[in-house]
Amino acid sequence: MRIAHLLMVHKNPAQVGRLVRALAHEQSAVYIHLDGKVDARDYEQLARLPGVRFIRRRYAINWASFSFVEATVQGFREILSSEQEFDFINVLSGQDYPLRSAAEIHAFFVQHPGRSFLAYEPVEGSAWWQHALSRLEQYHTIQYRFRLQYRLQNVLNRLLPRRRFPLPYPLYGGPYGGWWTLARGGAAYLVEFMDQHAEVRRFGRLTWGADEFLPATILLNSPLKDTIINDSLRYVDWSEGGANPKLLGLADAAALRQSPKLFARKFDITYDEKILDLLDQGLVKG
Repeated sequence: MRIAHLLMVHKNPAQVGRLVRALAHEQSAVYIHLDGKVDARDYEQLARLPGVRFIRRRYAINWASFSFVEATVQGFREILSSEQEFDFINVLSGQDYPLRSAAEIHAFFVQHPGRSFLAYEPVEGSAWWQHALSRLEQYHTIQYRFRLQYRLQNVLNRLLPRRRFPLPYPLYGGPYGGWWTLARGGAAYLVEFMDQHAEVRRFGRLTWGADEFLPATILLNSPLKDTIINDSLRYVDWSEGGANPKLLGLADAAALRQSPKLFARKFDITYDEKILDLLDQGLVKG
């Protein structure tokens, strides 16, 4: 059983190196999508680490834009077409970190063949969806950068009717974004679906935060829906109530130790590097 870790990276090459080493396992590989806006020379040393490959086609990702979904799907495409066959693709940011050893992570997925792990909520009864529906019902130009774009966005939303998802699907999503682990079949289905549905791609380019609802909606309306477990396997702290989760540090050590999750986010070595030292000690003990 083989795992491909797909890292979506845009900062802190030294921290990414620590993450790669923490994930190292003889039955895994690390694929890095490097944001098209950053200088690849800053990350060249990562290519010398065992099992590391770079996604060839890079996307310049604007925060909360559809380009993140495009980059993730491209990463899946390149991993699925590689010479090695992987049973799972695990999507992490460069600011995630494992809470278990690589051996424990591998053993977990051995015990769950063919299952995908994705946290989601249906629209009905969801507090998250109460504010998130505007992400797809209104026009958003965050995918692009041009003069007066937000003035145009406001005009479109005043004059045009609410947008609707282009397929008659129940909607699913949640605040955990594009951080999930898909079995090979789920990843292949998502790539094929996006390739075949130009109307969904066009729709996605004018949404906000498509990674938080589009892949979940596609997969939970697919023949694979019964293979999906409603769990991202990630510890995330949203207690600060902002647009981004709380940065984790030593003050969160007890919560991280007690968490049953495999991974946590997010960390920043410029904020607190000692928490990673502590996690590494735990990984060694594991």
